[in-house]
Amino acid sequence: MKSPIVSSILLLLPILASAQERPRLRDWGMEIGIFTPGPLNAITDVKGVGVGQVTLVRGDSVRTGVTAVVPHSGNLFREKVPAAIVVGNGFGKLVGSTQVNELGQIETPIVLTNTLSVWDAANGVVDHMLSLPGNENVGSVNPVVGETNDGFLNDIRGRHVTREDVRRAIAIASDGAVEEGSVGAGTGTICFGWKGGIGTSSRRLPASMGGFTVGVLVQTNYGGILDIAGVPVGRLLGRYSFKQELDKSADGSCMIVVATDAPMDHLQLRRLAARALLALGRTGSAMSHGSGDYAIAFSTSGAVRVNPVRDAFTRATAVVNDDAISALFQSAVEATEESVLNSLFKATSVTGHKGRTVGALPLDRVREVLVRFGRVKP
Repeated sequence: MKSPIVSSILLLLPILASAQERPRLRDWGMEIGIFTPGPLNAITDVKGVGVGQVTLVRGDSVRTGVTAVVPHSGNLFREKVPAAIVVGNGFGKLVGSTQVNELGQIETPIVLTNTLSVWDAANGVVDHMLSLPGNENVGSVNPVVGETNDGFLNDIRGRHVTREDVRRAIAIASDGAVEEGSVGAGTGTICFGWKGGIGTSSRRLPASMGGFTVGVLVQTNYGGILDIAGVPVGRLLGRYSFKQELDKSADGSCMIVVATDAPMDHLQLRRLAARALLALGRTGSAMSHGSGDYAIAFSTSGAVRVNPVRDAFTRATAVVNDDAISALFQSAVEATEESVLNSLFKATSVTGHKGRTVGALPLDRVREVLVRFGRVKP
């Protein structure tokens, strides 16, 4: 008899193989915005940031997982990073948000999962933090855990994500290429009526603008009318929210994680996070009543990290000049928009709970539309 882990891997192999065959947006020669991506075109282009993912595919009903974003490889409780969280539409469960915005800092990895697994995931983050050397006397930890609801494809009431899954995702976080599509916290998500998932992108500013990098990772699970580079793809393909024959409503959610190496304080990061939400509108979202849309932004710059021991009484930090911040805003919008589209391009069709199937974005038809509008060369 195969172990649950082996069974999960075997079930996942066809999904991974198919995902590898599907292109990212730029593989078609398309460019979003004006700035250039980093070498990986991923959130991990921001130095020090790691991403770890655990994908749970078991039997015919478990289609969920965990995605962890780790701001740096050190002890985050001892070297906190400046951060901010902005709410687009607050129909969601974002654990830890009030303390982040009160103190302006994050002290744990950021974990994404499904709605009913948020609290188990938070316990996993706490377990990880308490186990770190130097944290033996820590009596308060503020885990940051976000979610979207994958209950259409996943047996969400079964709460299959465990503390151990979360600790594993954090432990395997790396600064390499990030797997996208129907993986991790995006295993069971839906976007614009097609299969959504995890997507990522980055932008690197020229030296004359500071040379900073902005990286974004998204968990897409929302509705609307899909728009790609100004082309109303959802309407032209006949699938969009409020269309009579569509059995899915416009509700859903999107988690956005924005990382930068620019030295930014809490207020500046709050402004940066707000710009990331603009990208949802550019892809066709109206942030519906039942959508939980959040942006979490943090800076990895060593110049602005908070060390409770070193900075016992005062700390002096140099941050980006506000007059030079607009290019970072533009980068966040561009990288978020491309991350959303990458999540759709890379996602594969998934059949899950109660035999339901959500198909992948039909790239052959999408390409035809984009060629017709001159966005992609024939």
